[in-house]
Amino acid sequence: MNQKTEQKLKSREAILASAAALLRERGIRASSVSDVMKGAGLTVGGFYNHFDSKEDLFAATIRSSASIMWNKLLATAKGESPRERVMSVLGRYLSRTHRDNAEPGCLLPNTVPEASREGEPYLSALEAELAGFVKSLSELLSEGSGRREKAVGLIALMYGALSLARAVRGTPLSDEFLQAAKRLAERSLAED
Repeated sequence: MNQKTEQKLKSREAILASAAALLRERGIRASSVSDVMKGAGLTVGGFYNHFDSKEDLFAATIRSSASIMWNKLLATAKGESPRERVMSVLGRYLSRTHRDNAEPGCLLPNTVPEASREGEPYLSALEAELAGFVKSLSELLSEGSGRREKAVGLIALMYGALSLARAVRGTPLSDEFLQAAKRLAERSLAED
């Protein structure tokens, strides 16, 4: 890879990182291309060397940031059995640390409501990422019928519990959402 190509790749990564931070903090509508480029330490003029539009940028950000976070989470799966590995993933996702530190964590709770209102291209990006999450989590589960359905249900449980826990952070109910979701997941996985 030549130096120019390498620099372009680094710039693109900086733009995506800046856009992800703004998505978590402000959302799509409240984040401008100018804000993204400023956060990346680049000029607005260089934006179109990387993306066709603001929509293209934020769809790419959803795909990139969601995958990075999810893959890191799966890479930390610990345990001897599929059940233990899945519970370790759920335990990290549904932790107080993840709830209280949204910046490096899952951007879905902050992004999904707005992306669903805004429509395309965000919905396609979300669907592709979520389909990948389902596939990878189902592969982590024990062999057998119903593992895809279980993966879909667990991801819905994870997203819902984290979203609600973040919404009422600082209250006892917030911790209850996290704990109840983990216990429900554990019971679900005990059925294998």
